[in-house]
Amino acid sequence: MSRRSVRTAALPSVLALALAAALLLSGCGREGTPPSPVGPPGTSGGTAPAGGSPFWVDPDSDAARQVRQYESEGRMEDAALLRRISERPVADWPAGDDPVPDVARAVRGAASGRRTVVLVAYNIPHRDCGAYSAGGAHDGQAYRNWVDAFASAIGDAPAVVILEPDAVPHLVDGCTPGAHQEERLRLLSEAVDRFKRQPRTRVYLDAGNPAWIPYPAKLVEPLRRAGVARADGFALNVSNFQRTDVVRGFGAGLSRLLGGSHFTVDTSRNGDGPLPGDGAEAWCNPPGRALGVPPTDRTGDELVDAYLWIKRPGESDGPCRGGPAAGTWWPDYALGLARRATD
Repeated sequence: MSRRSVRTAALPSVLALALAAALLLSGCGREGTPPSPVGPPGTSGGTAPAGGSPFWVDPDSDAARQVRQYESEGRMEDAALLRRISERPVADWPAGDDPVPDVARAVRGAASGRRTVVLVAYNIPHRDCGAYSAGGAHDGQAYRNWVDAFASAIGDAPAVVILEPDAVPHLVDGCTPGAHQEERLRLLSEAVDRFKRQPRTRVYLDAGNPAWIPYPAKLVEPLRRAGVARADGFALNVSNFQRTDVVRGFGAGLSRLLGGSHFTVDTSRNGDGPLPGDGAEAWCNPPGRALGVPPTDRTGDELVDAYLWIKRPGESDGPCRGGPAAGTWWPDYALGLARRATD
């Protein structure tokens, strides 16, 4: 999984009051259309995302900065291609011991256009089983403090939080040692409750993807113990490449086992599906992939609350196939994803 670099912006109290006032104006859906299940539709202010998505587009993302650099160098074709990423909303992954600067910056940016911010909480202790994105909070109490700061920084803003990519699937596949499993489930459950204290925050527990945990029944008990019934549902295909129709079928099966839970799908890089025949490393910077369906809350499926770009397209999965460290912007890979996109 990838992480964002820590930013240093803070949210002053005066701005927080302005934010609260602005958000009160955005609660109604469009005439004749039900309100978005994951937040209010964008109405005014700022640059609208391509495709009319209700989610926030970061004007200073790595992709946006790369577009400006290419334009300054006269690489107009490459700049045009990368706008397929820079003009669409992607999730923000607050990093480091203090998530507040990243969260506050995203919330502040989203408020100006009355949009919904998409955030990833990715700091569980013993994260990623010591692999490319190893790390996480030092212990359980440090994690509770981190989640509390994260949720407090969201405040009353409309937000979607994808909770701890890999954390539940790593319990199912045996990667997480037994000594840490009970604590992990407890921390996830507490995190769901903490985020749900925010009045306009929706929370989706990560549940992996069908190529990783092919039998949805194996996910049911850990998801229940992690608090999925009190969350808004679960998230699928985070940072992976499984085709949307396959993920939807898997999600529908898991939803039935969970009593009708809704879910989101990461479509950031699944436009050409997974790399065939590459085994365990198929997920890591596979060549020849493409951007998938742009982010939207209009999915045509009553169980699918949104297609989201949770993995930030163009950020490396790790030091495989010539890639930089996990979470590092890789413009050549980003160009490849954009060049092969059909949307």
